[in-house]
Amino acid sequence: MVNTAAIADLKRRFIAEAEREGFVAVGFAPAVDDPVRGERLDAWLAAGFHGEMAWMADRADVRRGPEAMWPEARSVIALGMSYAPASDPMALAAAPDRARISVYAQGADYHDVMKKALKRLARWLVAEGVKAGLGEARLKLFVDTAPVMEKPLAAQAGLGWQGKHTNLVSRTHGSWLFLGAIYSEIPFPPDAPHTDRCGSCDACQQACPTEAFVGPYRLDARRCISYLTIELKGPIPEEFRKAIGNHIYGCDDCLAACPWNKFAASAARNRAFLPRAELVAPRLAELLALDDAGFRALFSGSPIKRIGRDRFVRNCLIAAGNSGDQALSAPVRALLDDADPVVAEAARWALDQLTPCP
Repeated sequence: MVNTAAIADLKRRFIAEAEREGFVAVGFAPAVDDPVRGERLDAWLAAGFHGEMAWMADRADVRRGPEAMWPEARSVIALGMSYAPASDPMALAAAPDRARISVYAQGADYHDVMKKALKRLARWLVAEGVKAGLGEARLKLFVDTAPVMEKPLAAQAGLGWQGKHTNLVSRTHGSWLFLGAIYSEIPFPPDAPHTDRCGSCDACQQACPTEAFVGPYRLDARRCISYLTIELKGPIPEEFRKAIGNHIYGCDDCLAACPWNKFAASAARNRAFLPRAELVAPRLAELLALDDAGFRALFSGSPIKRIGRDRFVRNCLIAAGNSGDQALSAPVRALLDDADPVVAEAARWALDQLTPCP
């Protein structure tokens, strides 16, 4: 017989423990698959909107929901850590000699920070579950590294709703939440799903420089600046290069445009995600000069490190070409014979953009 009182008490104490670990949002949902969510995933993949992210399609059957991933799970615990910025992410748009790095990547790698916190929470939950007479219940934890759809699960658990930009929106924390999930065999009482509060607003859709939204709640990743600067391994298609501006890693434009972010307090941000000074407004000239060793040293402990020096410098070259800054011609010219053909091609394009017409 299920001890509902013990489970409810454990849920209450778990939330308090999660807050001590730095999570500002915690919600519970039943571990059941949503057929509508699965159908939307299938349609998105069928349209090819995932581009080169083959991993999205490779395990689509498991990605459908908790039951497909782990049939023994009874509950999903969704958790969020805030990385709300203290300043406007759009401010550097008017500084073409500087590079724009997505807010989430200016501090420590969230994968590492959250996984460590989730592991501590998992150990706590198992131990306290035993003390409460619930047995040694099994669990699994995830932080953006498994076929788990964290955003719809977080919405189901009441953390917020998926906005028209497809990201989660919280009434308290805006669009600035890193998400993690714990699947548990304990049947925790679920929280109510959050109501969609986007209304008629389409600010995020209008803000996208590359028109990546084919409609509300539908994103063609192949056009998204985050995809183009992070996931795409080859040359960036010329049709998007001008629109990229000075974005060199990710893009916050659709998030920054969301009106709900006026309620997101940077004071709630986990200190691990405080921006490193050298990544807030880096000079393009300095980034273009990075070799592999310099790149690895600069981005040690950063999620940026995973794309490697070549892809990163490719992005910086696109930004340099868009800058109109003749002072960048010399560092661009130095990359014309780069060993990586994608970098060399981007350098030729950037130099063409910086060379005045006769």
